[in-house]
Amino acid sequence: METPAAAAPAGSLFPSFLLLACGTLVAALLGAAHRLGLFYQLLHKVDKASVRHGGENVAAVLRAHGVRFIFTLVGGHISPLLVACEKLGIRVVDTRHEVTAVFAADAMARLSGTVGVAAVTAGPGLTNTVTAVKNAQMAQSPVLLLGGAASTLLQNRGALQAIDQLSLFRPLCKFCASVRRVRDIVPTLRAAMAAAQSGTPGPVFVELPIDVLYPYFMVQKEMVPAKPRKGLVGRVVSWYLENYLANLFAGAWEPQPEGPLPLDIPQASPQQVQRCVEILSRAKRPLMVLGSQALLTPKSADKLRAAVETLGVPCFLGGMARGLLGRNHPLHIRENRSAALKKADVIVLAGTVCDFRLSYGRVLSHSSKIIIVNRNREDMLLNSDVFWKPQEAVQGDVGSFVLKLVEGLQGQTWAPDWVEELREADRQKEQTFREKAAMPVAQHLNPVRVLQLVEETLPDDSILVVDGGDFVGTAAHLVQPRGPLRWLDPGAFGTLGVGAGFALGAKLCRPDAEVWCLFGDGAFGYSLIEFDTFVRHKIPVMALVGNDAGWTQISREQVPSLGSNVACGLAYTEYHKAAMGLGAQGLLLSRENEDQVVKVLHDAQQQCRDGHPVVVNILIGRTDFRDGSIAV
Repeated sequence: METPAAAAPAGSLFPSFLLLACGTLVAALLGAAHRLGLFYQLLHKVDKASVRHGGENVAAVLRAHGVRFIFTLVGGHISPLLVACEKLGIRVVDTRHEVTAVFAADAMARLSGTVGVAAVTAGPGLTNTVTAVKNAQMAQSPVLLLGGAASTLLQNRGALQAIDQLSLFRPLCKFCASVRRVRDIVPTLRAAMAAAQSGTPGPVFVELPIDVLYPYFMVQKEMVPAKPRKGLVGRVVSWYLENYLANLFAGAWEPQPEGPLPLDIPQASPQQVQRCVEILSRAKRPLMVLGSQALLTPKSADKLRAAVETLGVPCFLGGMARGLLGRNHPLHIRENRSAALKKADVIVLAGTVCDFRLSYGRVLSHSSKIIIVNRNREDMLLNSDVFWKPQEAVQGDVGSFVLKLVEGLQGQTWAPDWVEELREADRQKEQTFREKAAMPVAQHLNPVRVLQLVEETLPDDSILVVDGGDFVGTAAHLVQPRGPLRWLDPGAFGTLGVGAGFALGAKLCRPDAEVWCLFGDGAFGYSLIEFDTFVRHKIPVMALVGNDAGWTQISREQVPSLGSNVACGLAYTEYHKAAMGLGAQGLLLSRENEDQVVKVLHDAQQQCRDGHPVVVNILIGRTDFRDGSIAV
């Protein structure tokens, strides 16, 4: 028997269908109106007469975050933000290659405690920065890269220098965003700056299309035809473009908060700290390895140094932690790290990763209790499933952890014979270095002896920038930074070409310090043209080029193992004369003035004090100092 519901007339469904269709249409219209910005424009008007532009919003946020320098290579896409920065007192420093601009921002970030900022033009300007951005990612440097882009309306339509920039930088950056309206500049930049410094610091990228940076009247001239097309289609197109322009600038100049957002920095829990205190309190032969993460907050460097001295545990220093204890500190062990790690019963890896630098963890003894602390969990546990196991793995800020560790171990002391054993091994190695320095070389100067004299001459206020392979690898054993945050190397990526950018950022950040750059002659090829930058901006830095006419770090391995020096040979190029051609000062050290090494170094220092960048071209021979070192 048929139920009453089943027998309902079909015509009664029509009103329901009509209601559904109308509701769907209304929802679609409301959605379209929202996407077109019609609702927003009801509440936020467009000041069509204003000559302000989005570059001013960019500059205001940077100033509110304490940014004093922006590094760039100019391009039409980004001109408004550079001009605005100049007007607000942010110094615009233009380089000869975009990669140098990012390296300079990286150095600024490491030394200042603020985000380093670089701005480059669209397309090839951005692709030129990829190596430096990747280096900043691996070195965990908070760098903000601002990139120009084609107009929002013309993207994916074949505009000049228009590529999918976000896809390129997403694997390299913690935060990537493209600003689509002028009003979004301020909140996007604030979020980017916070992301760069929170958690594990790193680079961030914000794309700024050209139409969000230029004034309304200029964008209108380019976007909206002076004479609209006739007919219905023409009127619809004109309306769409006018509305698009209005939505682009609606609310653009309304006041917004510009200052820093709160940062999210992980901290070790009290329970974790206490467990680590108990482990270390029972140690007989403790050892600490401090890496760059310990110095992520540069303002705390002096506190960290005092804490390490109070703790009294012998330590190895790597990366940005080099120089933390100054020169010749009794707790700083410099040589025979692998042997020391095998003997230690408790090892604290503070901001150090078990990658190739610790032989993936294989140098750690299985009988040692290992405490590791790192902001990044993935880095912290790298290779722990294969070659080593932590007793305690603490995800948190390294510097803060060490300070808390010291509080928990107040009064704790360790037998002095452990430190003395490690220092005796250092003394034996130093004697070997002296013997190497006295050995004759076939031609030119002995690099070991030269670097020993550099070490004796280096002033206490100096910052060391190192960029190279064999010469710099030798210097790492012989030349000591004089204090915290006075050593800049590329980091785990092993990048060549950082020298000029790092020197630029370092000298601007610390104008009263002497900046000494140690270059291999191969690496110097990347930086030579930037002496034009140093001259134009009156930035006196001193470059010491270890010139052995080759890619010697590679040649050391390639020739004995493969029997060929192919692609490893360079020339004894007159780099000092090339620098003079760019307006800098140039000096030569060779066997002819072998007894005047210190005098030439002092002359270079004086020229720097007089305001001149200087290149000292040091012709060196080859020694067996680094035989057996690997380049891969």
